[in-house]
Amino acid sequence: MTIDANTVEEYISKLPLERQTAVSKLRKTVATNLPPGFEECISYKMIGYVVPHSLYPKGYHCDTKLPLPFINIGSQKNFVALYHSGIYADTQLYEWFVGEYPKHVKTKLDMGKSCIRFKKMETIPYGLIAELCQKMTLPQWVALYGKSIARK
Repeated sequence: MTIDANTVEEYISKLPLERQTAVSKLRKTVATNLPPGFEECISYKMIGYVVPHSLYPKGYHCDTKLPLPFINIGSQKNFVALYHSGIYADTQLYEWFVGEYPKHVKTKLDMGKSCIRFKKMETIPYGLIAELCQKMTLPQWVALYGKSIARK
């Protein structure tokens, strides 16, 4: 499900009612727990938290006109997704998250490389997401990205 929106508020207003609360709470969780410097915007037709060009002028290697993405929140057809680029790039962070997840949620973790899928809105582990957001600072993300992901 692709949502065309120019602002985060517009994005949320276009969601089905049952998802608006969950996505709004995820947004608040991410925004209040991310270390300083990340900027909220619409990124890839989702709610995004990015490294602005003013802090990382190179931008995203796939399209340097775009700021460097870090976290996205998106409403897909069958789930709400949290995309966390740090989990994709940092094995220790990935292993920490996978190990902690069962302590917060009884259902099996549904996860891709950077995508955490939530099919039941009532099982989103907001406390765990808050912890995850606090685990990597903007300078740490930029350094990790430059070392492991960006094309040289």
